[in-house]
Amino acid sequence: MIMLHYIFDGSFEGMLTAIYEAYYSGSSPDGIYEDNNYQQSLEATVYIVETNAEKARKVFDSIKYKISEQALKTVYYTFLSELNEAPTCIYQYLRLGYKLGARIDGYLQNDWVRKTEFIKQKVFSENHLMLGLLRFELLDNGIYYAGYNPTYNITALLAVHFKDRLADQHWIIHDTRRGVCAVYDKHEWILTYITDDFKVTLCEKELLFQELWKRFYKAICIEERKNHRLRKQHMPVRYWKYLSELK
Repeated sequence: MIMLHYIFDGSFEGMLTAIYEAYYSGSSPDGIYEDNNYQQSLEATVYIVETNAEKARKVFDSIKYKISEQALKTVYYTFLSELNEAPTCIYQYLRLGYKLGARIDGYLQNDWVRKTEFIKQKVFSENHLMLGLLRFELLDNGIYYAGYNPTYNITALLAVHFKDRLADQHWIIHDTRRGVCAVYDKHEWILTYITDDFKVTLCEKELLFQELWKRFYKAICIEERKNHRLRKQHMPVRYWKYLSELK
């Protein structure tokens, strides 16, 4: 049996356009995939979706008003996982959501709803963790810089939080894995990209405070109560190189 796969450009608007095309074309794709993650199958017919802002907006509004704002949040968080199966999960989740409305998130007996909720929760958990672990360092140009290496594409989520938390400072949140960064100028933030040759130069005051913090961290440490297994559980090793006390 020949399968039907929809391929989009990897953007959130592209995925919403693919869902629009699937819904109004009368065909039900077996999968929706980002072009960079897609592996061609001899058993599949491929339909390339061209991103359309108007169609994407219609799907966005329909999720918000015909299902719920919570469903819209679920869709966005699941998309940010960048998992290969995420767009297909979202499509199947929405098909049921348009029938059930706001009750969809309680319908965990359905495999698609359960998978989508599981992915969303993984993204939510990492975002929540980084709100406490993200460290800003003062650069010699007066900008606060925070580098990190997340599993999921959560920079936009963090920017929304720190726009209020650090509203009176210039800052950059840099996803070193993807090269994506959020840049804030005391008024608004934008997502952009940083080139590989970007250099971070800390100011002297920042270096002094980091040294003082390391000494304090070492001074209060109780050797007999060290629990490296618990530390790794709450603070994964991949984040350690961005923490002053563990550098």
